[in-house]
Amino acid sequence: MDAVLRSLMHRAQSEAEAKKRPSREDAEAAVRTLIAWAGDDPNREGLVDTPKRVVRAYEELYSGYHIPEAAILDRTFGEIGNFDDMVLVRDITFYSHCEHHMVPFSGKVHIGYFPVERVVGLSKMARVVELYARRLQTQEHLTSQIITAIDDTLKPRGVAVMIEAEHMCMAMRGVQKPGTSTVTTQFTGVFRDDPQEQVRFMSMLRAGR
Repeated sequence: MDAVLRSLMHRAQSEAEAKKRPSREDAEAAVRTLIAWAGDDPNREGLVDTPKRVVRAYEELYSGYHIPEAAILDRTFGEIGNFDDMVLVRDITFYSHCEHHMVPFSGKVHIGYFPVERVVGLSKMARVVELYARRLQTQEHLTSQIITAIDDTLKPRGVAVMIEAEHMCMAMRGVQKPGTSTVTTQFTGVFRDDPQEQVRFMSMLRAGR
């Protein structure tokens, strides 16, 4: 019994240590190692401060890991009269990083939803996009996270999300095909159940372009 307990405690301690965030010094040392591995001298004048700059940049680029999710959509507004039609926020610019190569991908997010009694401030939609985009991502997972957050928090009659993006892992390396666009969509509620609402969502996106 004591041996089992010791084993469980050791495993718990190991898991806790594995989850411990490396220090800033650890991160800067890792950048220096990568610079040297690439073939350059991390101690030369132009690169000596690069590890510090990279770590500061990472704090911004990956800030989505440290933003409380509940705080984004916590405030809604009920004074919408008898409005019950679609709310569309389109062309939300985002920048993210592919989790496979840590290379950027960027593009536009379009969000539509049918409110039930309450709406959310329009800037909150952009903040939801930022929350999940500023992490290591795939476009498919980003699409799913955005729609799930809106659906779970607002509980509308339906949500539609479309993302159009260009991936630098296709443009800069591998097949090297710049200008290639990847489109992902996901629908809930009335958008999923009524194809006509999907068509209207798409039509509103293209209107005026």
